[in-house]
Amino acid sequence: MKRHIVAIIQARMGSQRLPGKVLLDIHGKPMLQRVLERVADSKLIDRTVVATTTEAGDDPIDRFCKSRGYRVVRGHPSDVLDRYLQAAQSQHADIIVRLTADCPLLDPGVIDMTIEALLDSDPPADLALNRIPGSRTFPIGLDTEVCTMQALQRAWEEADQPYQREHVLPYLYEVPGRFRVLQVDHARDYGTLRWTVDTPEDLQLVRQVYADFAPAEDFSWLDVLDYFADHPEIAALNAAVVHKGFTDVDDRTKVENSEGPA
Repeated sequence: MKRHIVAIIQARMGSQRLPGKVLLDIHGKPMLQRVLERVADSKLIDRTVVATTTEAGDDPIDRFCKSRGYRVVRGHPSDVLDRYLQAAQSQHADIIVRLTADCPLLDPGVIDMTIEALLDSDPPADLALNRIPGSRTFPIGLDTEVCTMQALQRAWEEADQPYQREHVLPYLYEVPGRFRVLQVDHARDYGTLRWTVDTPEDLQLVRQVYADFAPAEDFSWLDVLDYFADHPEIAALNAAVVHKGFTDVDDRTKVENSEGPA
């Protein structure tokens, strides 16, 4: 029986280091649109939905998606795990592909490779991903996590730490043996490259990549690797940016947690 594969792209306007980043322009298109167009090139994803928050500050994301015909659901501001579960249920997902709206160089081939790892696993895996904190071979910004609906439901029921709720899937991979986890690796290690957008330096880098590849838009991550080899000065633009860890939480999450239950 074919399983319904749903990509859920989390997006919000309230980034601490680069507010409004998901709708900032990247060579003529908002970043979120760049992400959605790349995900649309996946051969295995059946449906894509943007998961944003119920906060008024995220109304522009809601308007953007609806004006262009993209599916959008709204949920809890900081409990992103809950937001994912609600989005997955609304789309009747069997398999969930977790992606983020600040990765405009996402590669559909890498996404499909990670999905296939889960689908082909024997015994069946609960989660396939191309990075575990402290262990990655793909550039930061190609991150893809693929899990079953059953695993997501269990994480939602059992995860009780703020970082587990905010970062969605740590509960699945942080304790060896709790779930069956497959990591997809590349033969060569490019894990130090940073292709995500969380700071002005990151944005400058990605804008330069798109500008230099224009008018082409369907370039692959391997094309970008070759580009970086020819233009080391581009990679240097954000080399000093420190990547956030999976246990870091938004300051608003800390406030909510300190206030206790309503």
